[in-house]
Order: sequence, then structure tokens, then C-alpha cells
Amino acid sequence: MGARQSRAALNPVSSSMGHNFLSLEDYTPPDWASGIPLAPSRRFRLGMLPTPIHEWRLPGLPEGVRVLVKRDDLSGMQLSGNKVRKLEFLLAAAAAGGHDCVVTIGGIQSNHARATAVAARYLGLDCHLILRTSRQDVDSDPGLVGNLLVERLAGAQLHMVTKEEYGAVGSTALLEQLALELQAAGKNPYVIPVGGSSALGTWGYLQAIDEIIHQSREMGETITDIAMACGSGGTTAGLALGSHLSGLGARVHAYGVCDTPSYFYDYINGLFQGLGLEVPAGSPGGGAQTRTQPQQGSAEGGAAGGQLLLLQQQQPDEALAVQSLLRAVQARGAGYAISTEEELATVQAVAAATGVVLDPVYSGKAVHALLREVRADPGAWRGRTVLFVHTGGLLGMYDKLDQLGPLVQARGAAVSRMQVQAPPRE
Repeated sequence: MGARQSRAALNPVSSSMGHNFLSLEDYTPPDWASGIPLAPSRRFRLGMLPTPIHEWRLPGLPEGVRVLVKRDDLSGMQLSGNKVRKLEFLLAAAAAGGHDCVVTIGGIQSNHARATAVAARYLGLDCHLILRTSRQDVDSDPGLVGNLLVERLAGAQLHMVTKEEYGAVGSTALLEQLALELQAAGKNPYVIPVGGSSALGTWGYLQAIDEIIHQSREMGETITDIAMACGSGGTTAGLALGSHLSGLGARVHAYGVCDTPSYFYDYINGLFQGLGLEVPAGSPGGGAQTRTQPQQGSAEGGAAGGQLLLLQQQQPDEALAVQSLLRAVQARGAGYAISTEEELATVQAVAAATGVVLDPVYSGKAVHALLREVRADPGAWRGRTVLFVHTGGLLGMYDKLDQLGPLVQARGAAVSRMQVQAPPRE
């Protein structure tokens, strides 16, 4: 175990970290992904990649179960987490298309919105954020708590809507409305969907699988499972499809923090369609099917390799069900961005035991659900090595101070007044 830990403490490809940072460059997919019909041709380097992988001794983990953590919370860009990888491809398309501003949407403490504001400023683009909040607060200044502080420091323009307006109109229509208003004002906006979870954004975590494969080989690890929080679906889609196509073959567990498993199966199914994968009609939860003819074009409008997508010994006429690539688990608890006392207790216990801080909205809920499953049926997990992808979101914790404060005070280390002794006089 000692030798394994020493290898895990080293990042085997860390010499490339920061290489070509903030540069727009040509992109070639990994060999195993070269057959995906619609692929990007450009990438804007925003992340401090690769992010490290290390042993993670979670409290209460049953004997015989190992957990490693992929520290995408350390991806750079002001703690932007998993959003960095998606934005590398999305903003490359914005730059290549000559756009002068970006538009996206999310909740009042959206990690994606904050990451987009920072990335846009890196590229010299204006950023417009549609943020949903309560009816009581929509006409007031939203303040400077958590992600809002970074967004406003980076000069993002905030456009506030109520949760009811968001639910009635939908994110797509709201984005279209703001884009039209900006166009009428002479701007050329590039629209990014919720969470950056589009077919193009999915490439961020397809590429991440290649990074994981190289790291695990250098570390001498065999990863049997990959787990993560699932919010908008793009991270899960990339990891699941990448694990399958690359031959990594890890079971993918998506702990949904906002919607139902059936929603995620359907949404990810749509992302696969956006990548050029044909989907059988009437398939519950969707599926992907290999094309019988090469496809031209790319996810950003450029040329793609046009190779056939052959999915691991499957015949071209066989359907690839989304459920065969991943397992979606209900983990939203009391609701999206609503933390239970038990979930917050897990966040506190993990931080106290390992030093890794989890945000309560995403990774906190996912780790709580993962530990609950493993403890409930340890035999099903024994002998497995789980890679948990920490997707970041730390700044959002500042919106939970009212809940976290009493918990930390009750369960955290005691605070005492130090009795300072004056040095003896000579």
C-alpha cells in the first residue's frame, strides 16, 4: 500500500500542467474517440490540467472498498471545477465564430455562470448571465455572496428572473430572448446552455477520460467504477461514453442532484444525438446507435474525421441504450440546492477526516448518496476501486453559512483562547 500511495501522490503527467494556457489551438480527439461523427476542431486552453488523482479514505468506508478522488475542483479559473473542461470547447467555438459576448443561464449561485464569467473575461468577451431567484428578491440587488462576488468582479452583466418565470418559459427561450435583444443592440452573442451541457461541451469529459486512462496506468490502478454528481448531464455523458468507447469499462454512477433518473437518461440521450449518434425511436431513456454511413461536419461547424463509430464489438444495427453506459441514482434529497442535516454532516465529516471540502449542492450530495449505498450493501462494492470526480463548486458554500455554522460549531474542533506567555526578561 505504501508504494501505491507514493505513486498516487505523484501526478504522472504534471509536467504538462499550464502548457499553452490561454491559447486557442487545434484539437484532435483521442484515437478511441476519432469515430464520433461530430467532433470539435478547436480548443481554448483554460484549465490547469491534468488534475491530480489520489487515495481518499472516506469516513465509514467498509473494508475492501477503495475510493480515489479526481480533483477537478483544482482545475483552475477561480475554483471553477468541472465547468472548465466544457468551456474549453465552448469558448473555442465562440472565439472562432467572431462573437463579442457570451450568454448563459443558471441559478443564483450557479457555478457554471461564475465560471463562464471568468472564462469570457480571459478571452476579452463580455458576459451576460440570466440568474433565477425568488420572487421576493428578483427586483433587489442580488448581493455579493459566493459566486455572485466573482461574477460581478469579472464584470458580468446580471439579468434576473424569478424561478416561476424560469419554469414557465424555460431556459432555452430565455436565452433566445436575451440573445435577440443583444443582437438588436449590435452585439454578436454566443449562447451557452445550462451547465455548458451541450454536445460540444460533452467533449470536455470525453477528453478527461483520456487523461484518467493515462494517470491510472502510470499509477498502477485499475478503476472499476466512476462516480460523480449529476446536475445538467454533460459531465456524466462525457464520462460514460468515454469509458465505454475507450475500453476503460468502468461502471459509471451518476448521482442526480436535481432531476429524476429518467430525465437524465433522456437528456443524455439527446446529447448523444448531438454528437451524431442515431437514437432508436421509442426507446425509453433513449439509446445510441452506430451510423452505417460516415458523417461529415463537427460539433462546432468544422470538418470531422467522418469515420464510422464502432462501439466495442457492437454491430451497426444494434442499439446502445443509455442505461447500459451509466446508472442514474436519485440523490437530490430534499430538493435542488436544499441541504438536509445528514448531507451537511457528511460534508463536515469528510472535510474533518480527509481535508477535502465538498460543496453541499453537488459533490456533497453525491458523496452522501455513494456512502449510503456502499454501507447498505458492502458486499456489492467489495474489491472495487471507485474514482469519484470532485466537480468543485466550493464558492457556493458561502450561501449555506446559516446551516453550516451551527454544524461546524457543534461537531468541529473546539476554539479556545490561547494564554500567551510573555518571554522572560533578561
